[in-house]
Amino acid sequence: MLESVGVDAPDEEAYRALLASPGCRVDDLAKRLGRDLDELRDTVARLEQLGLLTTAGDEPVRLLPTRPDVAIDALVAVRRAELDRVRDEARLMLADLRTQEQYQPENLVEVIIGQEAIAARFAQLLNGTREQLLVLDQPPYASKTEQSASQVRGLLREGVSVRGIYSPDSLDVPGGVEKAFSLADAGETSRVHPQVPMKLAVFDRTAALLPLSLDQLVEGALIVHPCALLDALLEMFKLLWDQAVPVVPARMDPLDARLMTLLAAGFKDDAIARQLALSSRTVGRRVAELMETLGSRTRFQAGIHAHRRQLLGEESPPPEG
Repeated sequence: MLESVGVDAPDEEAYRALLASPGCRVDDLAKRLGRDLDELRDTVARLEQLGLLTTAGDEPVRLLPTRPDVAIDALVAVRRAELDRVRDEARLMLADLRTQEQYQPENLVEVIIGQEAIAARFAQLLNGTREQLLVLDQPPYASKTEQSASQVRGLLREGVSVRGIYSPDSLDVPGGVEKAFSLADAGETSRVHPQVPMKLAVFDRTAALLPLSLDQLVEGALIVHPCALLDALLEMFKLLWDQAVPVVPARMDPLDARLMTLLAAGFKDDAIARQLALSSRTVGRRVAELMETLGSRTRFQAGIHAHRRQLLGEESPPPEG
């Protein structure tokens, strides 16, 4: 179990034996484990260097194991710091690569084939995101929606800014509305737009993942690294963001806010009634009341007017252009 923090299996065995019999001598431990005495002395030296034990008394010394929570937490912290240094070094290597004359333009775009490969690359990019994730959400999906939603919640807990623009189709899939609102409750800043042109995810503004085609099969994808194409994708996201309306209410009745979100997404009364577990007649009446109150001619316009009047709101500013 402890190999991942630098403790070999024979040394871990000795440490576990010490936990069961603290204060024993080296020769006693060697007999208990059936190990050569000189070999075990080397093990004791390594465990002491790792902070897993201390020695006490004169010859013969007694071996005192360090509490596992204290010792292993310290080893985990050391290993985490080492991994952080490796990651920082990788960033420096990448920066050097980009400045080299032999850096080829074809390396700016990767082509990923196959749903499993796309899902794996998406998870890899997601796990490496530290500051901001931008998403245009639209089916079909290369991985389970529940899995990706769980990963996004993990980023939110780590303080990563997540902004999502949902298409009507993404809200219409089973569980789509619940997913959007639950992520918003978890801290995602999300909006809905009636015409999301494509699927897109942008990770820390340094890489974008998008499908090769806009049909219903997710069999190929592109990963775009910093270049003019990535800049254009970011600008497209900003334009869509400015046109979209918030998913989550700040100042409205929760039911009215969900109704307004589905309204702006282009849902018909029957579909809204199904999503909110209301009758079509109740939905139609409430929609008419909201549109009259807001002075709106169209459903999407009602969402825009609600946003401008701050009936819907967000705590965070829109993404930078």
